[in-house]
Amino acid sequence: MTRRRTLLRTLVALAALAVAPVPPLAAQPLDGPGTILIMRHALAPGVGDPAGFRLDDPSTQRNLDETGRAQARAIGARLRAAGFVADRVLTSRWRRCSETAELLDLGPVEPFPALDSFFGRRERRAEQTEALRRFLTELPPESRVMLVTHQVNITALTGVVPRSGEILSLAVGADGAVEVLERIPPP
Repeated sequence: MTRRRTLLRTLVALAALAVAPVPPLAAQPLDGPGTILIMRHALAPGVGDPAGFRLDDPSTQRNLDETGRAQARAIGARLRAAGFVADRVLTSRWRRCSETAELLDLGPVEPFPALDSFFGRRERRAEQTEALRRFLTELPPESRVMLVTHQVNITALTGVVPRSGEILSLAVGADGAVEVLERIPPP
């Protein structure tokens, strides 16, 4: 009898979960015009790039592992389910970013050098951040854009230190001021 009661309680709990509302991906709607999302690439084990790194040879880079690939696919599915449709998907030329962008499956992926990592080249920080800020201020107000980049780039632009796979929803003023509207945690 106890086993039967335990089974019944388990089934009732599972049924309650099945009908529980799924919380929205984000508090801010993602399906409207003027949505700018910036994301740190999905999980890629390690820090920085290995010695001998070459941008033109992905095998020399720190890349996504299977967990990172699964994370990128899951994030893309969540964004599509939330109604996010990207007019443009821009990415750093580092393979961990471009692969993340491809696996999101939000549309054609465009390399954008302002999103490239400057982790080992701090002297590039101001120039690249200004180029990104200028790009964002020049976007048509109705644009829906997904940017995939690195922690250092996001931190330089917003002051936020994102986790791998974390997305920030941004508002950008005509003066280039960037406001973080929301942080969307990774799955």
